[in-house]
Order: sequence, then structure tokens, then C-alpha cells
Amino acid sequence: MSPPSHRRQPRAGFRLLMAALLVVAVGLLLWRTGAVRSLLDRMRRTAALGQASPSPSPSPKPSPTQRPTPSVASTPGPINTSFPGLTTFRGNATRDYYGEGPLPAHPVIRWRYPSSGGLCSTSHDLFGTRVWCGTGWTGQPNVIQHKDGAIEVREGAYDDRYHFLNGLTGKQYRPDLVTKDLAKGSATSDADGYPLYYGGSRDNLLRVVAMDRKTPTVLWSFDSRTQPGRVWNDDWDGAPLEIGDYLLEGGENSWFYAIRLHRRYDGRGLVKVSPRIVMRVAGWDQQELDAIHDKDISIEDSVAFDPSSGTVYFANSGGLVQGWDIGDVLAGGTKYRRVFRFWDGDDTDASIVIDPEGYLYVGRKMEENVARPSSLPRDHQYGSLMKLDPRKPNHSVVWSVQLGGFERDGGLLGTPAYYQGTIYATYTEGGFAAVNAKTGKVHYRYTLPGPTWGSPVPIDGQLLIGDAVGDLIDFDISNPSAQPRQLWTLHLGGTIESTPAVWHGWIYVGTRAGAILGISDPKA
Repeated sequence: MSPPSHRRQPRAGFRLLMAALLVVAVGLLLWRTGAVRSLLDRMRRTAALGQASPSPSPSPKPSPTQRPTPSVASTPGPINTSFPGLTTFRGNATRDYYGEGPLPAHPVIRWRYPSSGGLCSTSHDLFGTRVWCGTGWTGQPNVIQHKDGAIEVREGAYDDRYHFLNGLTGKQYRPDLVTKDLAKGSATSDADGYPLYYGGSRDNLLRVVAMDRKTPTVLWSFDSRTQPGRVWNDDWDGAPLEIGDYLLEGGENSWFYAIRLHRRYDGRGLVKVSPRIVMRVAGWDQQELDAIHDKDISIEDSVAFDPSSGTVYFANSGGLVQGWDIGDVLAGGTKYRRVFRFWDGDDTDASIVIDPEGYLYVGRKMEENVARPSSLPRDHQYGSLMKLDPRKPNHSVVWSVQLGGFERDGGLLGTPAYYQGTIYATYTEGGFAAVNAKTGKVHYRYTLPGPTWGSPVPIDGQLLIGDAVGDLIDFDISNPSAQPRQLWTLHLGGTIESTPAVWHGWIYVGTRAGAILGISDPKA
């Protein structure tokens, strides 16, 4: 029997009063820390994204804002949560999802597209008229796993076409989408399950393409040359990012766009869109122009989006990194504001990567199109790989390290990979490095034949990288601080500028030799 208590039991009313006071105190504490406001903002954006389309998706998914924030050690997941696949460059809004393994253990080239000849055409740029072949930077395929089990590989190429291939055989899955110039960058498949494909071309056009007809059908396009105040060029290198009913994209005309798609289906069940540009902002400002003394300020990276803050990030070829709060726009409103600005000094074409804690990883290289001596002091002030804290706009550099040199085109062109607390980054001179994401300590540098333009792909404790002599190499990175061990090397026969896509034992990648390749273990 328990001993009698000398403390009188409180009355029920007193207990209720104390509980109420405790709730109020906790609420005030959360409000002062901003947790409640952040939660309300996320709930508002989530609700708005869910209502963004007049007609629901045939395979609805939670919006990106509903995905719980992963821990630092976890691997972020894909933007498409209701069906399997790799739908955009680096797989998600924060540009840090790389596909699904396993990687092959004894890889062979299972198919080549085309089986003979090359994907080539003639195109004109700053350096004159040349023949271009194969696939280039960034050039990562989309991989779509259909309900019937079919695997479709979607890839733009230098033959002025987007190709749609059977991932198991390399045969044409659907007819080509023909453009009038190079299909140079990466494209995007709709993450909500609408049969839509978003991609640009050097023929000036950004396209929204229906995939539920006999042939891919352009429903809408926007000509970059029609933009008032256009600066520099007219291509679309970056993979568009689809967030709910909105498409986010930056162009080589130096402008950023948010486009309301108005996705829906007609009476016959065919997908329809009525796109409208609801936000456009310059990718530069006068302060940047005064610093670099030229107008090579195109946006060539694939924009990144932080769903926890509603902020979109992008950079330009003059080194200006910007963050814009577009939460109200994605909720159907018209308000947006710049919340972050950082000038890193030079050409920033690599896509910005956002880690689970909201830090940014930015890669810079030296401009090759124009001489830019005015940027040299800033280039030497910060290394070519930077970790930035956008919550501290006046002191945003957490750390920086110099990878590569300061000659023209030196530094980072490939997009860094954030993987389980380590940053893996290729540098154009030829090689890659592993850097501790928290401290900036360089674990090692590994030399490869250059230039290395492709983005490294970490999967299941392994790292996949292509080099300039055409070797695709798989490294063991199970110990991120130790010098990596080569697991295998496969010669593909042409410079690998594109980023490989990995999907369930297969690797899909194009080369400058003129082909797209399907790679796996030998057929059993």
C-alpha cells in the first residue's frame, strides 16, 4: 500500500487553468521562434498548390511542401511521388535526387540509338557554324516507368530532336519531337502525372508538349526573342521545374519566368493547357553590370526551389545568385520579392543545390565567352565551390573551396551532388572532389581526363562519372573521406558531357560521339 501523500490534490478547475497557461506559454514560444508562421505558410502554399489546377491530376500526389524534411544523412526523394521515375534534371525541386539503383556490377552496352550513324546537325553560335553530334551539357534523360511496366527514356539531342525510346530495347517508343535547332539542355516530364513534357531548344522556343496523342504535340510555346529587354542569347539550357500548376524557368535571354499552366482535360479526355506568364524578372541588376562590365548574363542553370520557404533560386553567367519568394504566386497571387542576392564573381551555370537544412551549394567557373578581368578579385576572394546561407544575406558564405584553376572555363560547370553529408563536384580541368558539406574540408581530389563537364551521380554508396575520353567510371564512396576505389570502367567511345540517369539496374546516357546508350549487366 502506497504511503499517504501530504500534498493536497488540486481541484479540477485549477488543473484546467494550469494546462491552459502551459498551452499559451508554449504557443508564445513557438510564435516567437517563427515555427507557427512557417507552418502556416507551408499549409497555405500546400493548399494553394493542391487547388492550382482546374481539373485534378489522374494520379494526384502530395505537393512537394507535404514531403517531410529529411535528415542530413538521408537521401532526398523524387519530386514525383505518385508514380516512379526520374522526371527532371537531378530529380526534384532541390536538385539532389539521382534516380534509383542498383547500379550494374558488370556493365555492358545493351543498346545504341541510333544503331548506326549519329544524332548530328549544323548549328551557329558565337564561335561560328559547326556540326554538333550526340548529347551535351546538361543532357540528363528523363526515365518514365509506365503502368504497363514499360520504361521510356526521353532525351533531347544535337540532331534537333527530342527522342522517346524504349529503355529495355533502345527502339523508338514514340515519334520524335522535331525542333529547328539543337535540343541542348535537359527537359522535364510532368511530376503530377499529366501527360505533359516541358523543354526548350536553341530555336528560341520553350515548349509545352502533349504526350497523349499519336505524336508528341506542341500545345504552347514561348519565343525567347519576344522578351522586351532581352539580353545576350535565345537558348533554353535549363530543365524547367514544374511545381503544381506552375512552370519555373530561366532563359539565355537573361530573364526568369513563372508560368501558370492551367492544366486540365477536354471532353475527349485529352490534356489541355492555357499557359500564362504570371511573373517575369530580370536575372541581373545594375550593380552586377557595373561589376562585370559586359552583358554575358544569361541564365543557363536549372532553377531550384525550396518548398519550406517558397523561394526559387537561380544564377547567371555573370555570377549573380538570386532568391525570390514566390509563395504568393504559387498560391494564385501576384506578389513576389527578392529575398537573397549574392555575387560570386563569374559564370555560374551549374544548378544550385539546396540541402535539407536550406543551405545552397553553388558552383562557379571562369567565363570563356568574354574577357572579364574586373571579376578576378572576386574570383580569388571565394572558391569555385561555395556553401551559402540565404538566411544571412549580409554574411552568407559559410565556406568556399577552389576546385580547378582560374584560366578561361576553369572551375565548375557540372552541378554538385549533395549525398549523405558530402558534396561531390567535378571541375572542368579534369577531375572531381569530395567535400565535407558541414565544414568545407576537402577529403580528396581525383584526377580524370578533362574536360569534365558532366554532373556526378551518387547512388547506393557509389559514384558514377563520365570523362572526356569516353570512359564511364563507377567508384566506391562508402567511406566518403577515403580515396575512392574504382569498381568498374566502361568505354563508351565519345566524350561524356551529359549527366547519366540511373534506374533499376540500367544507366542511360548520351555522348558526343552521336548516340544515346542503354547500359546494364549482360542479359541473363
